[in-house]
Amino acid sequence: MIEPEQRPEGETQPGQVADAPVQNWVDLHAPPRLQPFLRLSRADRPIGTWLLLLPCWWGAFLGAAARPETAGWLTVWIVIGCAAGAFLMRGAGCTWNDLTDRDIDDKVARTRSRPLPSGQVSAHEARLWMGAQAGAAALILFTFNWAAIGLGLMSLALVAIYPFAKRFTWWPQIFLGLAFNWGALLAWTAQTGAPGLPAVFLYMAGICWTLFYDTIYAHMDREDDELIGVKSTARLFGDKTEAWLRGFLIATVVLMSLAVIYALAPLADPLKMSIGLAGAWALGGHMNWQLSKLDINDTKMCLRLFRSNRDAGLFAALFLAITIFI
Repeated sequence: MIEPEQRPEGETQPGQVADAPVQNWVDLHAPPRLQPFLRLSRADRPIGTWLLLLPCWWGAFLGAAARPETAGWLTVWIVIGCAAGAFLMRGAGCTWNDLTDRDIDDKVARTRSRPLPSGQVSAHEARLWMGAQAGAAALILFTFNWAAIGLGLMSLALVAIYPFAKRFTWWPQIFLGLAFNWGALLAWTAQTGAPGLPAVFLYMAGICWTLFYDTIYAHMDREDDELIGVKSTARLFGDKTEAWLRGFLIATVVLMSLAVIYALAPLADPLKMSIGLAGAWALGGHMNWQLSKLDINDTKMCLRLFRSNRDAGLFAALFLAITIFI
């Protein structure tokens, strides 16, 4: 359901994955021995890393704005550390996802060419690769405070559960949202020293955002999912998808606005508050644009809209970052 970027028409090289873009950096420039492992980590499809990273940046920026005394080099390190950690943990999570789904992926044309079902990587090699990525991410996590470290370790349970969610619930996107937006809680805590209500609202906003974008993406696989019995919100919502997505849009904006209000109200700074709220509305505005273009039966448009959520999340991050400096 996640990990987008379907390959446009064109020539492919041996080992390339069918749903990766042509001329990605892995296929063009990575050492041949590493290519199957980087494909397993979806390094050739960066959108997933962005969607995991952006809630981290929201949490760090809002925390720094709410606690100005903590802003500075700590914020810089959290931003950099989360970027590296998101790349590594997204890779580890995708490796785990493919290990659990290798029998399903073999039955779907779009995923049959992935490294595990195609035989480019063995299950044993994949497990070692997953451990190496998780271990490197742990080294970054251990530079944060103890509360953030605890949250980071707790997130492993969500990562472990997600690949199985589509087997037992019509709402696997909720489990994806729980895992992908955990960084909002973690980064806020790394910045401020403790969890807080604003971070909880920010986390909930991110979950609603994930329900929005991953439902759009799931419509690309709707027919295959029906054939193999995989559940998703796209199948559940069907022709009522647009109404559901509008509800997720509204919830995202309201919850992010509450996060900003609870974080910044104690500062009694109307300009800072206004800019923070503008971030929530900029995200909502982009989501509304996506709805205006959505055709759930047009897979190319679904892909385009899904990928555009990098920009949607960056809008919110930019406004939240500005609040630190005014």
